[in-house]
Amino acid sequence: MRRLVDRLLLLFVSVSGVAALFALLLVADRFFAAPGAGRDYVLRIVLPPSGGKLGLPRIEGPLDASRPLVVIDAGHGGHDPGAGADPVKEKAVTLALAEALRDQLLAGGGVRVALTRNTDRFLLLPERAAIARQLKADLFLSVHADSSTNPDAVGATLYTLSDRGSNEEAGRIAASENNADMVNGVALSGQSDMVSAILVDLSQRESVAQAEAFARLVLREGAGKIDFRDRSIQSAAFIVLKSADVPSVLFEAGYLSNAADAARLVSPEGRQAFAEVTARAIRVHFARRLATAPPPSAAAPSPAPVQTGTGD
Repeated sequence: MRRLVDRLLLLFVSVSGVAALFALLLVADRFFAAPGAGRDYVLRIVLPPSGGKLGLPRIEGPLDASRPLVVIDAGHGGHDPGAGADPVKEKAVTLALAEALRDQLLAGGGVRVALTRNTDRFLLLPERAAIARQLKADLFLSVHADSSTNPDAVGATLYTLSDRGSNEEAGRIAASENNADMVNGVALSGQSDMVSAILVDLSQRESVAQAEAFARLVLREGAGKIDFRDRSIQSAAFIVLKSADVPSVLFEAGYLSNAADAARLVSPEGRQAFAEVTARAIRVHFARRLATAPPPSAAAPSPAPVQTGTGD
């Protein structure tokens, strides 16, 4: 009997000790654990309602709808900071660059401009391209800033769409940017038959050709003003560039992991250089397209009336 009592007492003490230790750990986690002294257990992200319409940004510039429209996309935003770390985060850098470019274009006149975001808000990658399509933009420019484990990586890079990256670095960056939202991936609008698919493919090829022409202008205008990591255009499968009917370019403005590049990107002088170079390239791009556009076709003559009858 005595042994039974001792065992029960030992079991009670053991269970009580475990319970006390568990309670102590809960209290310690409640008041001392990071983040937020143990109080921030849930991260709430406000998502747009299912099936809701995408809110389109305001178009600034001339009221003449025939003027070319540029949609500038400041990469990342909201709960997605992108590359970099406090106090230099990609989402803030890209927004400042996008706004500087918008202001430069509006100051020169003749070009309409819309920003996919003008605040620190989150947009899905497909939404960014959808804004350009719905606004019937003539050019879509997505602005980003890169990061690398190599601190010597420096300079800007221009990307256009490709099914496969033009090199391993392009593919790596594309994968990184695409992971900014992995909801359901993204795909071009489904086509009901082969003819529609071919038409979409041809349209996308034309858009990519125009995007490459614009990117070459940025390289030309930026010579001696912007430090480019590579003087050639890169290509990668960026989701944000997958628009079948809008020429789209992704501009990695520099490396936040490089101290000199980061200082340049956050400086007023660096933003101004980016804005001036890119704005000049945009204007030359539209001037070339206007010069090479076929003249409006004259009204076709009315066809001769078709005579009908039974004959002799």
